[in-house]
Amino acid sequence: MKVKPFVCVFVLAAAVSACRKAPGTQANAATSAPGQTAPSGQPAAPAPPKPVPAQLPDVLARVNGENVRKTDFERMIQTLERQAGQPVPADRRDEIYRGALDRLVVYTLLEQEARTRGVKVTDAEIDDKVKEIKAQFQNEQAFQQAMQARGLNIDSVKQDARNDLSVNKVVEAEVAAVPGPSDAEAKEFYEKNPDKFKQDEQVRASHILVRVDPSAPAAAKQRAKTEIESVLKRAKAGADFGKLAQQHSQDGSAAQGGDLNFFQKGQMVPEFDKVAFSLQPGQLSGVVTTQFGYHIIKVTDRKPARTVPYDEAQQQIKQFLEQQKKQQRTEAFIDGLKKKSKIEILM
Repeated sequence: MKVKPFVCVFVLAAAVSACRKAPGTQANAATSAPGQTAPSGQPAAPAPPKPVPAQLPDVLARVNGENVRKTDFERMIQTLERQAGQPVPADRRDEIYRGALDRLVVYTLLEQEARTRGVKVTDAEIDDKVKEIKAQFQNEQAFQQAMQARGLNIDSVKQDARNDLSVNKVVEAEVAAVPGPSDAEAKEFYEKNPDKFKQDEQVRASHILVRVDPSAPAAAKQRAKTEIESVLKRAKAGADFGKLAQQHSQDGSAAQGGDLNFFQKGQMVPEFDKVAFSLQPGQLSGVVTTQFGYHIIKVTDRKPARTVPYDEAQQQIKQFLEQQKKQQRTEAFIDGLKKKSKIEILM
């Protein structure tokens, strides 16, 4: 069975840390003309997505005669749910499912374009990509368990890596000639967007998570709590926090010693947020309970609120503007592929 790589391979590890709020999925762009408003004077609401049937067909779409299958789609939805830490909300099912299907269609188009262009991917490139994936796990056993849970093996991982690398090469070739932003463009962006450079107070924290579902039996919760309390005792006794996180944390940040980098208030779930901002650098929390399980938090740094000066922000502004230009070019390229292709949506 063929599995789209971005659906399963490169998200084997938890891409979203299990203390951040679940990211919302952007709504579809409004279909009204620029400047068009509703009778109330408010911008016209986007047209609702077409309802998705409760029972999905085995083939959801065809792209130039190539099937987009339910199995790939279901893997993508499962990945989105793991990243968000919750099932797809019932009231957004149509929107999110339609967006996911569009991503699969686009990926199929790019795979076809890679084959048309004869894009080559070397075994060395594939091996490097597999090493990169494995590095996101605590050890080889954790990697193997993740593959088994998703119905994969090393051969399918390598094949998906080959597909993904070939698609990336197609996109990279399309954006290679996009000019970078000038100093004047970066300065103009800074001056026109002052609010973007106001930085609230931030903390940098690491954490250790022992997962347990809120609906788990009391015995399972007690086992998890006993484990996190044992780890906390070792941390308070002076054990290296980063090593403890690598050994015990059941979160995507474990490979980085639990480091979550800097974050502002409101970026994490409330229980985590409240404790993290109450700590000073070097301090450890007690056991913190969230919807994901039991955490230990260690704050490693703090930054006061400020306005980031232009000289400090310049390079990031240029990177942002460059990515924006490349994104626009990529979208135009994909639109061109869609227009010249036969795409049949079957649900």
